[in-house]
Amino acid sequence: ATDLFDRATVVSFAERFVRVLGAVVADPAVVVGDAPWLSSDEPTVLIEDWQAAGEPVDDDVTLVSLFEAAVAEHPDAVAVRFDGDAVTYAELAERVRRLARYLIAAGVGPDSVVAVVLPRTVDLVVGVLAVLEAGGAYLPIDPTYPDERIAYTLADADPVAVVSWSGRPGAVTVSVPVVEIDRVDLSAVPGTALGEDELAGPVRGGNLAYVIYTSGSTGRPKGVQIAHRNVVELLANTGDRFGFDETDVWTLFHSYAFDFSVWELWGALAFGGTVVVVDYLTSRSPDVFRELVARERVTVLNQTPSAFYQFAEADRIAAADTPMALRWVIFGGEALDPARLTGWFERHGARPQLVNMYGITETTVHVSYSDVDESSARAGAASVIGRGLGGLRVYVLDDRLRPVPVGVPGQMYVAGAQLARGYLGRAELTSGRFVADPFTTTAGTRMYRTGDVARWNRDGRLEYAGRSDMQVQLRGFRIELGEVESALLRCAGVAQAVATVRRDETFGDRLVGYVVPENGAVVDPPALLEQIGGFLTGYMVPDAVVVLDELPLTVNGKLDQRALPSPEFGGVREFRAPTTPVEEIVASVFAEVLGVDRVGLDDDFFALGGNSL
Repeated sequence: ATDLFDRATVVSFAERFVRVLGAVVADPAVVVGDAPWLSSDEPTVLIEDWQAAGEPVDDDVTLVSLFEAAVAEHPDAVAVRFDGDAVTYAELAERVRRLARYLIAAGVGPDSVVAVVLPRTVDLVVGVLAVLEAGGAYLPIDPTYPDERIAYTLADADPVAVVSWSGRPGAVTVSVPVVEIDRVDLSAVPGTALGEDELAGPVRGGNLAYVIYTSGSTGRPKGVQIAHRNVVELLANTGDRFGFDETDVWTLFHSYAFDFSVWELWGALAFGGTVVVVDYLTSRSPDVFRELVARERVTVLNQTPSAFYQFAEADRIAAADTPMALRWVIFGGEALDPARLTGWFERHGARPQLVNMYGITETTVHVSYSDVDESSARAGAASVIGRGLGGLRVYVLDDRLRPVPVGVPGQMYVAGAQLARGYLGRAELTSGRFVADPFTTTAGTRMYRTGDVARWNRDGRLEYAGRSDMQVQLRGFRIELGEVESALLRCAGVAQAVATVRRDETFGDRLVGYVVPENGAVVDPPALLEQIGGFLTGYMVPDAVVVLDELPLTVNGKLDQRALPSPEFGGVREFRAPTTPVEEIVASVFAEVLGVDRVGLDDDFFALGGNSL
């Protein structure tokens, strides 16, 4: 040290460092930030200064009691809109209660799981609420998922019943009762409020509300168990801050198998507001969706950043005489790039308010929040995810579970009343991710190991810095690379497989699979993609598969990510030229957008490297 500094400076540093160590010994919760021993005699902040107290929630409060309270207070208000139809709270409650009684007769009770396999219509809302009214927990299964994945989820969750419709996919083959919501005759079933004596048992805050399956690192999805209390806590700790009430109009934009939908549905129904159900095709068409948001006078819009960038572009070219009524735009699901919002702020200014939120299925949708304004967008700041919601404690810890200094990356851990029960039927996995909280004296308190890396900035706000494991966020979806690799390894002739996300200058992040064939085996990438598409949902299927003779390794024997070659997107082997003027125009546009020399009549836009963005 004396080669760099004189002795007096070294002694001064040492004396300040000793004082900081003394503060840590006196209070282990202290966070030492920004090298205070170099510039200050005192540590900078305490963790507890950045944690907010939550609203107390009675154990008798459930999602059902919140809905019934909204029905009693706003019976004639519109609860759900879809495709021109408007259903009031009183009408919705009657339909829900009839179906709930039918489910009770079929054996549904507290903590029993009921699969809901329905398209996006009013019936979807009725089905979800009826399961909860019957005392059960709903298992959302998107009917657009591959048959094999639907079959696996049903077998793993082992539901006591299934709520579906007459056009359900063939994969819904179970030995339990299947209630076809569009065919079952409920005219003779009472639509009055259910008494507790009609239920198989009392339902309280600790009872299960839903099970959502997320990507699994072991190659199979895992079911996250969320109780009523978890969602009620979320609503209690966000309602006042956002000022949600009966005048708000929300969109149910996301797949109900994605936990963002929980926030969208209950953010409306728990406060007497209106939820507009967005059909699948509209959710994939930014200009049509923008028209819907304006027409329905939507006030609260929830979007992944990738989806909102498209929405903002549709807004840029929209007619000036179609203003929107938005007062909140809430981001979640992936890292936000504030610099891409400058055009939006130029058109809309400070209204609506934009908020960036971070969350995980295991912590019930949202963990933290941070307001986004024009100055942060112009500065091109990192993805700031702010501070934890009231009632949650967010820690940034090193590998020994010690708080890291300000500005130093560490893994995020979350503690509080929004933590899930754990994983359905996966006790070992639960114990590995839900660990004891060493920062509290309350017995049995847990914290969730997120796998996400973040750091505290000087303002006491969290900045997201990526993942610490094989999980990635891609276009708003949470993907376990291990699950993709496991699917590739299940294919005939594949000996080794690696999945990774590569950055493409033209198309952004791309999911790419690399495989090494077994000795003598011939692997056809298009056939491989088609095969794994039978199990993996669409957003988890790689954009391309590259066949290698062997995986590149570093001198230490680890996978050399940098040496993995870029994928080459090509058309079919035999080229057929376009023959009509329309075909020639389409082919030339494809070639221009994708940056390829030519596009044949039989070439596929996605196989050539395109994606839905």
